[in-house]
Amino acid sequence: MTRPLSILLAATALAGCAVGPDYKAPQTAGSAAQPFIGQSAAVTAAEPEGEWWRLYADPVLDRLVADALVANKDVAVAIANLAQARAVLREQRAGRLPQTGIDASAQYGRRILGQQQVPGLKREDVIYDAGLSVSYELDLFGRVTRSIEAARGDAEAARGALDATRVAVAAETARAYADAVSSAERLAVAERTLGLLDRTVTLTGKRFEAGRSSRLDVSRASALRDQQRATLPPLRADRAAALFRLATLTGRTPADLPVEATQRTTTLRLAQPIPVGDGRGLLARRPDIREAERRLAAQTARIGVATAALYPTISLGGSIGSTSTSLGDMFTGGPFRWLLGPLLSWAFPNQEANRARIAQADAAARGELARFDQTVLTALQETETALARYSAALQRQQALSDAAAQARTAATITRAQLREGRADFLVVLDAERTSALAEGDLAASDAAVADAQVDLFRALGGGWQTAPEPVLAAR
Repeated sequence: MTRPLSILLAATALAGCAVGPDYKAPQTAGSAAQPFIGQSAAVTAAEPEGEWWRLYADPVLDRLVADALVANKDVAVAIANLAQARAVLREQRAGRLPQTGIDASAQYGRRILGQQQVPGLKREDVIYDAGLSVSYELDLFGRVTRSIEAARGDAEAARGALDATRVAVAAETARAYADAVSSAERLAVAERTLGLLDRTVTLTGKRFEAGRSSRLDVSRASALRDQQRATLPPLRADRAAALFRLATLTGRTPADLPVEATQRTTTLRLAQPIPVGDGRGLLARRPDIREAERRLAAQTARIGVATAALYPTISLGGSIGSTSTSLGDMFTGGPFRWLLGPLLSWAFPNQEANRARIAQADAAARGELARFDQTVLTALQETETALARYSAALQRQQALSDAAAQARTAATITRAQLREGRADFLVVLDAERTSALAEGDLAASDAAVADAQVDLFRALGGGWQTAPEPVLAAR
């Protein structure tokens, strides 16, 4: 008895030896952690806000984003994927526990007896059988350990994917809301411009009736007004489409979108520079980078799983049971059996299939490493691009604001001169057209600035830190 016990203890001591490579987190270039290239007066080096949408100080937007983080269906899919990955992890962890099984049967049949019939024993009868088996795999080469590591990496990657989905949902919810209110503001600007052109048409008509203007002047003014009126339906359609997107993002039908989501008519604006941090903070914050790194860890562990198949699998097991023709005799007077001993399984000597699986796992790990590197580069590219576009959008907005102010002044002066008979109608018409275009361009640039801000916030990767813990609804 001493020798088998010694062998068991020695085997158990070896169970901590796991074959395959130990995972080491990949290194990124030192330049990736530096301050961003696209720094400007519109941003600061402070760390970004977690709930960045609160910088707009709009309670309606806050509630919509909160609703989206809970009710969005893409988030629900990501939560389900996380629950599935966690269940797989539990399954793999169960490999460390003894495996047990109970079997029982009741069969009616004829037994083959010897040439001489045993007195009192029927050749045809019901036979009852029951047994309990227990087995425990000695993880000598780390197959179970590496399987758990792989499942843990998959679960953590699924959590990263969930957080990345939340980043996208928060950003797209804010974008849909911004598009809706920007369209409403552009629509209001277009309607104000249309009102001015209506007055110009009225004034031109009076001048025509008084013989101070021609029918051509009236037609030209009416054409400009009608062109402006034609810009209204697309703006209304854009606003409706943005509201429909907003309803879908928050898990609602279009008819169920709250009324307060449709009431704001001024574009979202920030009264402070955007905190963007630096590259180091970005790499630590972006959940898609964390997801890629965890997938690399999981695939590295699978190399160990495949490598462990080169070596024998040893399990310790035993069973007890009884067979009887009577339920009452099963565990009292019936025949009783028991077995105890090790079980060895080894695909040897032909291991070409196992070596091919190792090569597959290694190639997949190298692919995951490349994917991780690409994710890092993409995160930096997206952030730098968003910074550059945000700065350019602000510059364009300022230039268009100046141009719109000058155009408004010119249109006011020419209208006054027309009333006094000191200006040619074509000059007035051109000033009106220029002012209308400038006002429309300025409203569009305000919307572009808000869109660039959302792009920047999304690239920075915040918004998932304070989201509620995932809860999978019971079916």
